[in-house]
Amino acid sequence: MAYQTPRGTYDILPTEVYRWHQMEDLIRNMCTVYDYKEIRTPIFEDTSVFKRENDSSDMVNKEMYTFQMSSDSLTLRPEGTAGVIRSFVQNKMFGSMEMPAKLYYIGPMFRHERPQKGRQRQFNQFGIENIGVKNPMADVETIALGYSLVKTIGLQSIKVLINTLGDDESRLAYKEALREHFKDHVEELCGDCKRRYDQNPLRLLDCKVDHDHPSMKNVPLLEDYLTEESKVYFKNVCEGLEALGIPYEVDQHLVRGLDYYTHTVFEVVSTHEEAGSQSTIFAGGRYDGLVNYFGGPEMSGVGFAIGLERLLLMAQAENCEFFEEEPTLDVYVMSLG
Repeated sequence: MAYQTPRGTYDILPTEVYRWHQMEDLIRNMCTVYDYKEIRTPIFEDTSVFKRENDSSDMVNKEMYTFQMSSDSLTLRPEGTAGVIRSFVQNKMFGSMEMPAKLYYIGPMFRHERPQKGRQRQFNQFGIENIGVKNPMADVETIALGYSLVKTIGLQSIKVLINTLGDDESRLAYKEALREHFKDHVEELCGDCKRRYDQNPLRLLDCKVDHDHPSMKNVPLLEDYLTEESKVYFKNVCEGLEALGIPYEVDQHLVRGLDYYTHTVFEVVSTHEEAGSQSTIFAGGRYDGLVNYFGGPEMSGVGFAIGLERLLLMAQAENCEFFEEEPTLDVYVMSLG
């Protein structure tokens, strides 16, 4: 019998791993410059860490690797933020660290989805979490760190997309507007969208199946339902990016794939011809209720995650000169007796 890696997994061979070392060294050096400290959480967690309340995301509903051990339901981590926040609360870092707590992680994640170029069932992810201070400049710094990383590697064909989901009041009003807009069309949409309509109608805007449906063409805009506070917050984020010379586009249909985001959300995508459907390089946003959900105080956070396999693919497509050739031996000593 010829043994093979499971579908959606792969080996990183000695002829390739030196590029990973260079990329990880850059990540760690950049996190040191931005004063982020590394955190390492378990590869599996209690399922409830990821499956929270009425979550509408595809990741929670369709892609998690969950298994039963005695009476415990455990899940291989599909993303990094939830485990970091669980650790932040469990270890009471909010009482022992200077705020904001600036944490980063590097490690494998697991999602049961259809494997394709740049998307595996076991993949490696780098992410940061800035926890404890709600300030537009923290959002700006978060985007700037990721942007600096990909530019240092040498990616040129990139675009920064941002949007705001507003505060709780804004989103509640907008969700009602979306339910009203889609109520006569929901039966024409895909099965996932029918579920999203009840759970979180914001996620309808992120559907890859129904994005050309006529009801998507004249969908209400979130900016019409933002509170004044939310408008000012987003304006400050945009002005901060402009001050740093980071070009961006406002995409009012950008909602991100996880339900815990509030206010700023963003994606940095590749515009290179080889990117195809897997064009997102890194993405993230602000979350206000996650620390409190895990039993901690009312604290806001902001972060992003970047898939390292996809980053390497984009670097290869653009022939980035950041990666040096694999080092060779200068001297080899052999005993003859």
